[in-house]
Amino acid sequence: MAEIDAFLARHGLGGHARTPLAGDASSRRYERLQDPMGESLILMICPADTLPALDAFLAIARHLTGLGLCAPRIHALDRAAGLAVLEDLGPTQVAQWAEAHPGDTAPYETAIDVLARLQSAPPPEGLAALTPGIGAEMIAPLGEWYAPGLDLAPLRATLQGALERHAPTASVLALRDYHAENLIWRPERPGADRIGLLDFQDALLAPPEYDLVSLLRDARRDVSDRLRAAMIARFAEATGRAPEAVEAACAVLGLQRNLRILGIFARLAKRDGKTRYLALMPRVWGQIRADLAHPALAELRPHAAAIPAPQHAPEETAS
Repeated sequence: MAEIDAFLARHGLGGHARTPLAGDASSRRYERLQDPMGESLILMICPADTLPALDAFLAIARHLTGLGLCAPRIHALDRAAGLAVLEDLGPTQVAQWAEAHPGDTAPYETAIDVLARLQSAPPPEGLAALTPGIGAEMIAPLGEWYAPGLDLAPLRATLQGALERHAPTASVLALRDYHAENLIWRPERPGADRIGLLDFQDALLAPPEYDLVSLLRDARRDVSDRLRAAMIARFAEATGRAPEAVEAACAVLGLQRNLRILGIFARLAKRDGKTRYLALMPRVWGQIRADLAHPALAELRPHAAAIPAPQHAPEETAS
């Protein structure tokens, strides 16, 4: 605590009120710093073992702002201490806005436009790539934590084949956790600046639909089929991709992501005591079933049938 106080004092922020912000699945912590006039900044506190993620965050933030997108600007940094003071992009998550304004599709439309701009530029160098083989391997937490003892080999091999057919190319920058709680809605701003971007330190190269799936197959909130279809069509038009190809890629990437998420949520609950993630599993399970219904995933259905439903989830499987 003394180290944080000294850091803030060095940068003229010692008199700011500090309010803890809700945490996420990571070990990072955040506080809102507010001066007597009501202006605010965000303090990010990174444990020593997450300093590479801090470096990645800073690099991706520079890339995003260079594209004219809205990422936090850095006001102060002590990399060795894992401390950074960031621009406060605003108080309203897209998730909060959507809850209060259920008929307003503008935040999602703008989020699609941000993806189109992001993908129109060359990605940064040196990022890991989500190849079909890597994507299939990434579901390992499903067998380690969610369904221990389940033989994932047939599912993994078939999933890799589906990724090779429908999402083969890791060609664009994916922010990876591109969902409504990580997007800040700023309706008073123009164009793409209406969406503030957060939590992108795990960015990687991925197929173009990866972040689209993160947005529309959201583990934390329901996205209606109507809104999902409209946003897929908007994405296809904005990126010049065939709608049918986008749909198929979304189905296979959605399955890959959500099989992994089941395992990650189980690990967070069992290993880290973060049991709140268990309540999200039925929604994730429903999304898995919905994506398995796509014709592109027909070969995966027999292998996915061996995965047990989470407690309180519907028992029927997709067909």
